[in-house]
Amino acid sequence: MAEKKTPLLKEIFSKKMLIIFLLGFSSGLPLLLTGGTLKTWLAREQVDISMIGYFGWVGLAYSLKFIWAPLLDRFTISKKLGRRRGWMLLSQLLLVGSIAGIGMFDPKFSLMNMAVLSVLTAFFSATQDIVIDAYRRELLHDEELGFGSSMNMYGYRIAMLVSGALGMGLVGAPGFSLTWNELYYAMAAFMGIGILTTLWAPEPKVSEAPPRTLMAAVIDPFREFLKRDGAYFMLTFVFLFKLGDALSGAMLNPYYVQIGYSNADIALIAKTFGLISGMVGLFLGSTLMYYIGIYRSLWIFGILQALSTGAFAILTMTGPQNWALAFTVCFEDVTSGMGSAAFIAFISAITNKRYTATQYAILSSIATLGRNFFSGFSGDMVKHLGWANFYYTCMFIAIPGLLMLILMKKYQKQTESVVA
Repeated sequence: MAEKKTPLLKEIFSKKMLIIFLLGFSSGLPLLLTGGTLKTWLAREQVDISMIGYFGWVGLAYSLKFIWAPLLDRFTISKKLGRRRGWMLLSQLLLVGSIAGIGMFDPKFSLMNMAVLSVLTAFFSATQDIVIDAYRRELLHDEELGFGSSMNMYGYRIAMLVSGALGMGLVGAPGFSLTWNELYYAMAAFMGIGILTTLWAPEPKVSEAPPRTLMAAVIDPFREFLKRDGAYFMLTFVFLFKLGDALSGAMLNPYYVQIGYSNADIALIAKTFGLISGMVGLFLGSTLMYYIGIYRSLWIFGILQALSTGAFAILTMTGPQNWALAFTVCFEDVTSGMGSAAFIAFISAITNKRYTATQYAILSSIATLGRNFFSGFSGDMVKHLGWANFYYTCMFIAIPGLLMLILMKKYQKQTESVVA
């Protein structure tokens, strides 16, 4: 075992891992700009809570990306850049325009325009995710996948800090401050990091040629996966495992606002502490996975993840106390990071490299489908259940996903060989 750790340590400082980290940043930056950050802006402008909840449907693009993923496997839009880098650059340039476009409007007067641009931003972001996920799978060797997935998540979470904590902390801050509109212009400029990385990165070399027809690009990835033993169990598990955790997160920022926390409190505690604790969770998850295996990890991390979701109800009893927010945020982000480490490793392990973009898009789309669909009703759930019962409900929603692990046990060996 000790012999395997030496090359892994060398990879930490390699060009490949730096590229994966920076592309993870580019992938994570747009997410909160159509999610938590945007919902906080709408809440500050006193937009109806149900309407804020409906904005959760903007994220359906992340769940439907498997529909157009075969196009990215089949076609090359730039021979000079290559198949993967060409699509990356196009999606990043479009994101610059759509993110800046959101910043041109005021939610009090142009909510529909903001909704349309948010949908476009989510679509371009999902397209970028498709190609970055495929690029990472093709660039890295099998033994590098676990660490590469963590590097991707580190970049992703730092980007969420920039578009979440940093951004909201600067809006209305004493001294140097930004308006909400200026924040979106600044975030559009930060997409330049992804553009420069794409131009610097090498095109991955793959042994298999792209699908020869669009029909083959669409059908073959589905056919290959569904022929596997236990395919439907795997798909059901992928749908359920993060559902309760993700649904609870859909209303966190409006929850913080209604409890009485300021933008500065949300930025410092919920976002900054959350970033650090999330990274700690990724590290703990990767380390424990190495010793106890992916399936035991999914059980342990899944239970902890569910308990941390219910812990958010504490805030309804304490009010806007910073210690309570710090406790719940750290508990939730550590356990969520651990769960994400095991979950991403599982998805990577069952992806066939012959159909990288499409199969990974299918699996990640299924993983986010429940979150992005049901999150649209989260505002109505809060109205009928109240905040505490909402988070208790999300905690119990995690149980079916955990029970699916019993049916998944027989497929342990075929996934752990890749993740180890």
